[in-house]
Amino acid sequence: MKEIILKTDNLTKKYKNFIALDNVNIEIRKGDIYGIIGRNGAGKTTLMKIITTLASKTDGEFYLFNHKDTDLKETKRRIGSLIETPAFFPNLNAYDNLKYYSIQKGIIDKEQINEALKLVGLNDIKKKCFKNFSLGMKQRLGIAFAILDNPDFIILDEPINGLDPIGISDLRETFKKLNEERNITILISSHILSELYVLATRFGIIEKGKVIKELSKEELDSECSKCISIRTDDVKKVAIVLEKELNTTNYKVIDNEEIKLYDYLEQSQKVNKLLVQKDINIKQIRETGISLEDYFKSLIKEEH
Repeated sequence: MKEIILKTDNLTKKYKNFIALDNVNIEIRKGDIYGIIGRNGAGKTTLMKIITTLASKTDGEFYLFNHKDTDLKETKRRIGSLIETPAFFPNLNAYDNLKYYSIQKGIIDKEQINEALKLVGLNDIKKKCFKNFSLGMKQRLGIAFAILDNPDFIILDEPINGLDPIGISDLRETFKKLNEERNITILISSHILSELYVLATRFGIIEKGKVIKELSKEELDSECSKCISIRTDDVKKVAIVLEKELNTTNYKVIDNEEIKLYDYLEQSQKVNKLLVQKDINIKQIRETGISLEDYFKSLIKEEH
């Protein structure tokens, strides 16, 4: 079992009569790229600010590297974050901006600056003034700031917001590189599920301060993939018929009453006829599957 990096236990934040976070429970393990998905104002930034101690909680608790939130003196050194963009100096270049913050962080080895710039793809233009940076370059420098002191866990609040498709693609590759080559666990937020789908390994969907769904990439694929949903009182017998008569193992048993078939799409009548011929009681059979955006919207709609 992988090490638990972050665990929240009924984490709650209230502002007078407004509940920004409502008993939030999430768990992030070492190596995860955990995507927090939610509309603007859903509670993503509030959650990240509490975890990084930029804001205080009202109730509940959280643990970082198995240290309770009341004892984070040592663990804070293992975390990098980009929640509110650092105030970079417009007339300083990338290297000198990071040098300024390295002094504040007490970093002695200045080679860490070059390493951070290299990891985010800014090493070749490290002498360029910040005021001449594109939005994507500014985001990269912010990420370099977040990884400056070699953290094990980084927290990024909507880092791809406002970027063009090429900028988004470039940053995704940067995140994958940090995760795979440096083994950095990542918590990243967005309000668009499709933006994080190709990057994240696990997802938490938040609405009105509540985490309404937590699932893995594989589970998300299963929820959204186009398939034939078969509801029956004999799942085992259906599986046998699919394998022997239709020569397919491309199915998944959901529970005691449902099995999803990912072959023979748009041929549900043929599948139904065969199962009935084999004396199987079919309660329901239908083609199903939705887009990521529609799946997200359906979850949000259930909360209203």
